[in-house]
Amino acid sequence: MSSEPARSPRETSHYLSTQMVAKAHNPWGKSFLLAVAAGVMIGLGYVFYITTQQGAANADWLGEAKLLGGVAFSVGLILVVMTGADLFTSTTMTVVPLAKRQIAPARFFAHWGVVYGGNLVGALTLAAGIVAAGTYLQGGGAWGATAITTAMAKVSHTLPQAFLLAVFCNFMVCLAVWLAYVGRTLTDKILGIVGPIALFVATGFEHSVANMFLIPAARMITEVADPQLWDSEAFQTVGLTHADAVNTLTAQAFVIDNLIPVTLGNIVGGGLFVGLFMWFVHTKLDAGAQGGGQLADDGEAGACAVNQGSGASISR
Repeated sequence: MSSEPARSPRETSHYLSTQMVAKAHNPWGKSFLLAVAAGVMIGLGYVFYITTQQGAANADWLGEAKLLGGVAFSVGLILVVMTGADLFTSTTMTVVPLAKRQIAPARFFAHWGVVYGGNLVGALTLAAGIVAAGTYLQGGGAWGATAITTAMAKVSHTLPQAFLLAVFCNFMVCLAVWLAYVGRTLTDKILGIVGPIALFVATGFEHSVANMFLIPAARMITEVADPQLWDSEAFQTVGLTHADAVNTLTAQAFVIDNLIPVTLGNIVGGGLFVGLFMWFVHTKLDAGAQGGGQLADDGEAGACAVNQGSGASISR
């Protein structure tokens, strides 16, 4: 157990900056593989969430069920942070080293593209595997019904709603990562992650990478489910029909109505409202007040970029 105290906000701001520099300078192959892993892990968090929500739609204890589901989903981000996987929503905070001119714009955008693409590959691969495994048949089809109704709700937001729900989501996700960086022990980091993630999931905020898993998985279920499943009690209880699911879960709905506005909202919520805000308040303003402090900040981050292969810290 570490005897060191938790990092202060200023120390955490420095630490986050060094981690984001290291992320952006990973070799492209490593970045892609870490991003694929993150897509799988966040998808697994959603698998756990859906499992806890079976039969909860009409229950008197819906609020408690949502809380349980939020805690369950947090396992996904815990896995990402503890394994050093590269998740797009937290990678939005590489805007901090970009603002400090520690990474070139071309490298910055290319890294975002690699991570986003890798997350999508991982999420889609998991979706195909989960459906092929017949997980949607659990609970007499309740698992599949929950996945489909949840996905249908996500593509039914207006564009402003989807954008704002995504801003709130990644505000909480990046605060969870911030709290993980504040802590120095495994316990500290896990406890720091669970609360913000449970809040965003239980409230129904929108996470682009999680949706890369959920919505395609739900569409796959509509394609492979036997006709008897649509007549089952689990599907009838929530009023779910094959025609409604097929007409709602279209490629256009996934990309235009959800993925694009949610991705943009995630960028604003994480990159602007957490990454840049925390750097500005705890580093930039302090440096201006103390004089010369900015040089120390830039030097520390630069040193980390040079020594990023040392493995001395848990990133992401």
